[in-house]
Amino acid sequence: MHHLDHFAEPIEGLRRVGHQLWTRGWSLGTSSNYSVVVERDPLRLIITASGKDKGHLGPHDFVMVDGQGKSVVDGQPKSSAETLLHCLAARHGAGAILHTHSVWGTLLSNHFAPVGGIRIAGFEMLKGLEGITTHDSSCWIPIFGNTQDIPALARQVDTYLQSEGREPCWAYLIRSHGMYTWGRDIAEAARHVEVIEFLLECLGRTTRLV
Repeated sequence: MHHLDHFAEPIEGLRRVGHQLWTRGWSLGTSSNYSVVVERDPLRLIITASGKDKGHLGPHDFVMVDGQGKSVVDGQPKSSAETLLHCLAARHGAGAILHTHSVWGTLLSNHFAPVGGIRIAGFEMLKGLEGITTHDSSCWIPIFGNTQDIPALARQVDTYLQSEGREPCWAYLIRSHGMYTWGRDIAEAARHVEVIEFLLECLGRTTRLV
């Protein structure tokens, strides 16, 4: 028996969402990584293995890690270098974390990086974000600089998420790289990806990017 066989249900959920996001063009090549929390104390996540085609994930293309992103099972494939960012979101309460690379997210993260984030307001689709009940709302998506120093990036994101008086946060962008979105479970995280991508495209089509 494979060491993750008794986690078949959450793995199948990540496989399905991976194919969905790949089909939409938000996880092309071997980009992106997805995770789901399977235990809280101690924290355990199942996350996609590094270098896998996210549109055609197999049942063994996953790794179990602890709250520090370290493998907890011998002989597993390598997880993404960005595993720490998944662990961070999980420590802040996320039950599932989806990291995607869309065209609009990439372009807009670069365009709006000088102001530190993207403000999206007035769209009916905002009501698809957990906790928003009216189109007469706005969401702020912070943007962080792209870096290969993932521990440093994780510290920046952690500082932001812990900051007093910050707005509700459903996602953040890494400049010219991609987006991290989360939810209580895989279904909510996937809904947040769809809603935010819709909003980014609406904004992108009405923004002069050059």
